[in-house]
Amino acid sequence: MLAQITITDFAIIDSLSVSFSGGLNILSGETGAGKSIIINAVNLILGGRASPDLIRTGADRALVEALFHVPAESPLSKSLDNLDIPFNGEVLIKRTISKEGKSRVWINGSLATLQMLSKLGPNLISVSGQNEHQLLLRPDNHLFILDDFGGLTKERIKLNELYRDYYALKEKAERLRANLKEEEERRELSQFQIKEIEEARLDPGEGSRLEAEKSRLMHAERLMDIVFRSYQALYEKEESVLSTLSLLGKDMDKGVNIDPHLDQYKKQLESAQLQLEDLALELRDFYSKLKLDPKRLEEVEERLQLIRRLKKKYGPSIESILAFREELSQRGYRLTQKKEELKRLEAQLEEKKEGLLTLATGLSLKRHEIADTFRKKVEEELDLLGMPGTRFRVKFGSNRSGGDIISADMLDSTLTADGVDVLEFMMSPNVGEDLRPLARIASGGELSRIMLALKTILARFGLVETLVFDEIDSGIGGATAATVGDKLRSLANYHQILCITHLPQLASCGETHFLVEKRVTKGRTRAFITSLDKESRINEIARLLGGKRISEKTLAHAREMIGVTS
Repeated sequence: MLAQITITDFAIIDSLSVSFSGGLNILSGETGAGKSIIINAVNLILGGRASPDLIRTGADRALVEALFHVPAESPLSKSLDNLDIPFNGEVLIKRTISKEGKSRVWINGSLATLQMLSKLGPNLISVSGQNEHQLLLRPDNHLFILDDFGGLTKERIKLNELYRDYYALKEKAERLRANLKEEEERRELSQFQIKEIEEARLDPGEGSRLEAEKSRLMHAERLMDIVFRSYQALYEKEESVLSTLSLLGKDMDKGVNIDPHLDQYKKQLESAQLQLEDLALELRDFYSKLKLDPKRLEEVEERLQLIRRLKKKYGPSIESILAFREELSQRGYRLTQKKEELKRLEAQLEEKKEGLLTLATGLSLKRHEIADTFRKKVEEELDLLGMPGTRFRVKFGSNRSGGDIISADMLDSTLTADGVDVLEFMMSPNVGEDLRPLARIASGGELSRIMLALKTILARFGLVETLVFDEIDSGIGGATAATVGDKLRSLANYHQILCITHLPQLASCGETHFLVEKRVTKGRTRAFITSLDKESRINEIARLLGGKRISEKTLAHAREMIGVTS
């Protein structure tokens, strides 16, 4: 229930605060007094669009605050919990609009977003005005109204969720299937690449060894000459290095006999001689292994060309080529995994498809079953609202008859997130006339009564605490207006009602009556709202009855309408 609303610097309202009661609250006043401004403020609380144009001239920002009393069992409780917003039976919403166009929202003191506010709004207030009349003319909304009547909304939401899950899973499977197709197309190439790399039998470091061997083979003749001459100089020649060292050793023996201090030098000379002998032998062995081998040179060159070709195709080094081969092998493993995953997805899809078809079939059957009951209820209410003889029908647009099993091929062609049913409300307000869509036949007054009839029928199913009726009196008057007033009073047993009206028949049914006025003070236009006492209410009803001239007769009529004796 909307307990209180405070509006500051909004349009022509500088400061206004009003407390509403349960039951039927009436708001009346002259045209242009500011009643619609209050509705606009309520829409802001519901997450409606904000504009700097709404800020009162001279002010920096506009502020709207609303306090709601909410039953603990309300769906709003769970919604607030999901949003981590504290809740103790009251919801305080505060929204500001700045000149820069920025909007800020607080819910129970916590900073919130417009998306959060929009989710909560439908559980707080339902505003029925010209906009909702337009929604009633759209067949897309008729399905939801029928579901509300039949208590099928939860089933439809469940179907929505299953539908989204199914198609999200289907899209995932299709992406995976397309990916597998691409991988399969690349698989033959990958297998060729793996085979080419494996047949090369590459060894890390092989390239540098082959380059060194190639250099030796290319310069083998010169290398043999260098090694041979080095060996000859050390060992074979008559005046070889080792021969000279041998003679020096003999002389050094003589010198040691003369001076023992030469012994250390003699030992160093002997050590050098031994090292040179080893070197000479190694050079001889190395020379013996050297040979001119054009065939081996050709083999090495071919091997190096193979490695260069593989590097050009698969990576800058043998290590990177081998890593690429490993990656190709992993792709094959992942391809097998993806195939297994696709099988799992297809099994899940089949399971969800069966559930989706079963749920959609059952929901369609129930809709067809409740459609006739809904028709009777609407016709009964319209008869009470001054539209006797009106025929009302729920026309299903699909070619299926209710309850037919939905086949799998209907998933993409017929099934939507709301089911397989496409329906539209048809009406004939005049006896003998054909049934036609509401949008083509209903007048403004008829739409108001149809809306009220639906609200009355859905009252016992509705979870929204507060209903706002703006211009529900459009196109009606006399006895019909009195009947509409009675209906509003009856509806107020289930909901808090805020009704903006110009009709005395509706205004006289209210439990609480507020007067909205516009005055000019200190050169500025301001809007005021006043809770009327008994006498003020009589005067306002009389004004609605008689306009500017209020006679004793008019006042007596007003007293009679609200059941007050003079």
